[in-house]
Amino acid sequence: MSQLSNFYLISYNSLQFLGWAISLFFILRSFISTKSFNGAYASSGDFISLLQAVSFLEVLHGAIGLVPSGMLLPLMQWSGRTNFLFAILRQIVEVQELPSVFITFLAWSLSEVIRYSHYALSRLGICPFWLSYLRYTAFIVLYPIGVFTGEMWLMYEALPFIKKKNLFDWLPFSFDSSVKVLLVCYPFIKLEEG
Repeated sequence: MSQLSNFYLISYNSLQFLGWAISLFFILRSFISTKSFNGAYASSGDFISLLQAVSFLEVLHGAIGLVPSGMLLPLMQWSGRTNFLFAILRQIVEVQELPSVFITFLAWSLSEVIRYSHYALSRLGICPFWLSYLRYTAFIVLYPIGVFTGEMWLMYEALPFIKKKNLFDWLPFSFDSSVKVLLVCYPFIKLEEG
């Protein structure tokens, strides 16, 4: 790999690490100061949305062969989170302060801090063993917590509001019904991504 590509990937992963570490700090600061799970979206929702939007670059990295992952898996991961964030969470104010948002954001932030620091340090050739261990074991706990008690729980709680607001009524299908189908399929989709 060229030095320029390597420098770019180190920079990208380092900046994503820094961004997710900042979001983790905001989430925990809000929790500690308010002693409540309800401030996660207000403290970091916009910032996490920005980080998620920028992470589309990972789909492009795979598409052009900059990384060996290919394009399909990063696209599935990106589209799942993006749907959750932009089509549901950002559209429905009534669910933004639920504990499921705190759980999701905390699990995402912890896993991304580990993942991006691992990628950046591995590219530099200085990744410590304990970080590699965390990279491949922390998801065993964080992934199901984020998916089941975070993302799926929030989508379930959002269903009445999706229906009431007739969200995305311009689509040629019922968004409400598609979220219900997604909830049934979600564990299987997420297993594919994991």
